[in-house]
Order: sequence, then C-alpha cells, then structure tokens
Amino acid sequence: MRIVAGQWRGRTLSAPSGTTTRPTADRVRQALFDILLHAPWAGRDCIDDAVVLDVFAGTGAIGLESLSRGAARVTFIEQDRAALAALRANIAACRAEARCEVLAMDVARVPAGEPASLVFLDPPYGQGLVESALKRLRVANRIAPGALVVAECGRDEPALVIDPLAERTHGAARITVWRAT
Repeated sequence: MRIVAGQWRGRTLSAPSGTTTRPTADRVRQALFDILLHAPWAGRDCIDDAVVLDVFAGTGAIGLESLSRGAARVTFIEQDRAALAALRANIAACRAEARCEVLAMDVARVPAGEPASLVFLDPPYGQGLVESALKRLRVANRIAPGALVVAECGRDEPALVIDPLAERTHGAARITVWRAT
C-alpha cells in the first residue's frame, strides 16, 4: 500500500496484520481522488488547504493521501490498537505530525472540535455505522456546513443517500459522495 499522488507519492504505508483493518486499495483511492479533482461540484478547491476528517481511519491512507495532495490538516478517528500503531507510524514516516490529530476512540465519543470541509468514513462493512457516526459528528460540530462527505461501504449495503453527487463500485466496495446539509 502506497501514497498514490502528491508530495509523498510512492511512499509505502504500513498496515497491521490480520483482517481487522481493511485498508482502501491504492486503485480505489486513486479513483476517489480523481472523482473529487475532476467533478464540477468539487475540484482542486475541495482538497487544497482543506480541513479533513478521516473516520474509521485504520492505517490513515485516505487522510495521508489528502495531505499529500494539499490538504492543510487531518483529524484521524480510530479505536483499534493495531490500526492506531500503524496509523501513528505512517504519520511519522510522512513527517506529518504537526498537521495531524489522532483521536484514539470510538467515534460515538468524539468531542467537539474544528469542523471539517472534507469528511471520509470507511467503517467495517455491514454494520450500519455511517449514519450513527454522522449523527455524532454533527453533534460535536465536526462537519462544516456544505462539507463533502465520502463514505466507503460494502457494495451490497443499502444506499446511504437518495441523490448522491457520485457513487461508484470497486470490487466489494461502494464509494458514495454527497454534500452535508
């Protein structure tokens, strides 16, 4: 697993062994950022200097990819110890500590904080965690008005929103993008 583009392009990222963490594949991250960069409702401005929230962060690949491509800072939310160790190692390998905040906790306990303009959610598949995570993030004022929200779920899971800005399937994953209201 590597950073796909930007200042850290090609940098290898570590991942914990086992099946608890399911890192987003390089090709899926590339496709996701291609959608964001080329869509009329997003473009470079959605990433440049963005405040990013990477929920269910795992290895941090999505958030670090955002930083590599020009985001200002990222808050990572992860509770699994092995994933947290990999996440912290990946942040250190990119020398990005000053631009990262790691919240080692369940998203249901996230405290209030800076609102993000770009939110990524990549929960374990099949557990319906996106809706409950979004509710908590709204209560904690972690989502800026009009923020872009990107969720990765299982291909066969129910639709997350009625009219998404974009929706693509990649293998077992379905990526859905919408604007927060």
